[in-house]
Amino acid sequence: MNSVQVIKESDIAVAVRHARQVAESVGFSKVTASYVATAASELAANLFFHGGGGTFAARTLPDRPGLELLASDNGPGIADIDKALQDGYSTTGSLGFGLPGVKRLMDEIEIDSQPNRGTTVRARKWR
Repeated sequence: MNSVQVIKESDIAVAVRHARQVAESVGFSKVTASYVATAASELAANLFFHGGGGTFAARTLPDRPGLELLASDNGPGIADIDKALQDGYSTTGSLGFGLPGVKRLMDEIEIDSQPNRGTTVRARKWR
C-alpha cells in the first residue's frame, strides 16, 4: 500500500495502520511506532475534518533511516501556519492539539498551504 485516500472517517484508521506498519518495518520500537501512529491519526483526521478529504502516505526515505508521513488535500488551506502550530489554537472549536502534537511527536514537520488550494504536510521521524 503506497497511499490511503481519506474520504470517509473509517479511512483514518486505515491510514494509522499503514503508518504503524511502515514504522515497524523501519525498525522503530513499539513505543516510537505508536508515536508515529498517533501523528498519522492527527494528520489523517485533519484531511477528513478540515481538508474535505485527501491523500495520506507513510513511506521510508532513501537517504537515511526513518520515515515520512505525507498528508495532502485540496481544501481551504491554513490561513496562519504559525498559529496552527500553537497549542490550543483551533478554527473549528476543537482542542487545538493536532498539528502541535504532530510537531512534538515527529522530528521534522513542513507545512505548505495555499488559501483555497489545499495543504500538504510532511512529517519525518528518524531512527
